[in-house]
Amino acid sequence: MSYLAQRTRASLALRGWRGTLARMRQEFQSRPEHDDTLELLPLDESFAPFALPASDTPRVSIVIPVHGKLAHTLACLRSLAKHGAQAPFEIIVVDDASPDGSPDTLAQIDGLRLLRNAENLGFVGSCNAGAAATHGEFLLFLNNDTQVTPGWLDALLRCFGERADCGIAGSRLVYPDGRLQEAGGLVFADGSCWNTGRFEPRETAAYRYRRETDYVSGASLMIRRDVFQRIGGFDTRYAPAYYEDADLAFAVRKLGMRVYYEPASTVIHCEGISAGTDLDAGMKRYQRPNQAKFVDKWKVELATQPPFGTPLERAVRWHRRGRVLVVDATTPDPNRDSGSLRLTAILRILDEQGWSVAFCPDDGRATPNEIVALGALGCEVLCQPETVDLPDWLRGHGSELHAVMLCRHTVAGQYAALVRRHAPQARLLFDTVDLHFLREQRAAELSDKLAMKRQAESSRRSELALIEQVDISFVVSPHEQALLKEVLPSARVELLSNIHDVHGCRRPYAERRDLVFIGGFGHPPNSDAVRWIAAEILPRIRQSLPDLRLHVLGDVPVAARCELTAPGLEFHGRVADLAPWLDGCLASLAPLRFGAGVKGKINMAMSYGLPVIATSIAVEGMQLENSRNVLVADDADGFAASVQALALDAPLWERLSAGGLDNVRRHFSPKVAAHTLFMALSD
Repeated sequence: MSYLAQRTRASLALRGWRGTLARMRQEFQSRPEHDDTLELLPLDESFAPFALPASDTPRVSIVIPVHGKLAHTLACLRSLAKHGAQAPFEIIVVDDASPDGSPDTLAQIDGLRLLRNAENLGFVGSCNAGAAATHGEFLLFLNNDTQVTPGWLDALLRCFGERADCGIAGSRLVYPDGRLQEAGGLVFADGSCWNTGRFEPRETAAYRYRRETDYVSGASLMIRRDVFQRIGGFDTRYAPAYYEDADLAFAVRKLGMRVYYEPASTVIHCEGISAGTDLDAGMKRYQRPNQAKFVDKWKVELATQPPFGTPLERAVRWHRRGRVLVVDATTPDPNRDSGSLRLTAILRILDEQGWSVAFCPDDGRATPNEIVALGALGCEVLCQPETVDLPDWLRGHGSELHAVMLCRHTVAGQYAALVRRHAPQARLLFDTVDLHFLREQRAAELSDKLAMKRQAESSRRSELALIEQVDISFVVSPHEQALLKEVLPSARVELLSNIHDVHGCRRPYAERRDLVFIGGFGHPPNSDAVRWIAAEILPRIRQSLPDLRLHVLGDVPVAARCELTAPGLEFHGRVADLAPWLDGCLASLAPLRFGAGVKGKINMAMSYGLPVIATSIAVEGMQLENSRNVLVADDADGFAASVQALALDAPLWERLSAGGLDNVRRHFSPKVAAHTLFMALSD
């Protein structure tokens, strides 16, 4: 059977007729030979000696086996010279008895370590020989018919840094024409393999998030050197090539680690240059006999793999607990607001608990950076232009869902009935974020405006109706949970509060000065607080501490900045990293006069050991006690007195710092949130 016939038979089994026809159109459609956006280096560039980045203490050792094809090898090395990496690395080329002049030319490249096999050992033997000569903590096996792109190497290292169970990380492989070649590989129970995403557009949402996979291609594969040595390297039974990468992945998994596809690492691969595509000729002739060897070695493990013929949508998630869809108004940005920080943590926890997670912003928008950020959490982003209509997506994928989480009553109100219709088996979760009607009621009381009171009552009716309709509702504070228990005793309401890592107090009291306020002006409680600070609180404080400054971190319109100009008040806008202020200031203020829910600005400050001075409303539902882990003040004089006390009393400052850290650990840590989510999705 020809290679094309075999691929067509496999596609029919895995995709069905419609999917197979679409796949054939993708493979054979007329396309330019190269995608200009990839900035592919030319193969016909005349050789002149050049230098490669090199380190005497490399963190990564890049091993490139070559057998002829000098033009491709040189283009690969030039791409490494062009793009480099933040991490120090070394490059080792193993010449596998090339029939051309490769060794003599490669010897002229500065910074390259060149090894020469006395006889042809094939891919397996050459990679093992190269690995034995390395010095780095990590090995990265790279085909010579590849070209790397910016950030490719550091992205693989990040995968290891962010996933403690990572044993192997592999790149997103693309063809020179820009189409996807491989987004990780699947292994079926019969030992057959499948390149996930082959010939799909490379920016397709399904292939832009980090995920566990059965194996990754040896064309760009990273592994720790000690793990590679512990396994014994590539198994020589597969020499000269084929199935050695799948075998290595299974060996890593047997050690209790995982194999990850890392889409932030993109490598262009001219597949077929070195091996061709004919299964009965050249190197490809080893593919079928090596499959038999693989099946014999891993027959116990293969019994847990999906049977051949399992639809790809199911096979790619075979080892996941199920699929969860999360919908919010916009794509979360942890640097923008507390709600985004909490949602990002929820998405991370869902992935860690084994769910396949998809996120859909109701406004349809997500920037490339946001897609990459959520992709690193193992989250698929459904956004424009690919996903333009959530109802259509639910009609096509609703049957795959174990649960749907709808965030905020404005979103849940649109889609709750639709989820019930198209995903009746899915658990419907309503994340209130905070009770909007409670915040609106308090704002109305402060303003004493009839229109605001009517709006608050309308929000109350819609939120309570949703809570009655869904399976589980999440609230962020015990106060809100108790309120709903009284109003809706039959509803299941769980506490899923803010989620913060504990960073700890990193600078002593003696090195601190100034105050900080965290929050964007677009949120009404924040804009009211900033106006109160400028008009009353800061002037009172500076009467006794005239040199003190207050730093506002968050978006504030230019017009508002001009209006609120006051001595000592500094606006910094949205900042990428809060740590310099939270590590260096004396205290954080939260002078909120209305609102609801748990205040992320308080949690964030306390997670850095920074004492907080806040109003009674701001600390509501946060299990805080005045003078033990927070200072409570409800007027400008109270804030001024509290700041002065902290400035003069080191033991008080240290007690509040330690108490705040303990409060975050007890009530707002990822561990607490993980328990709530596990119970909500498991019972």
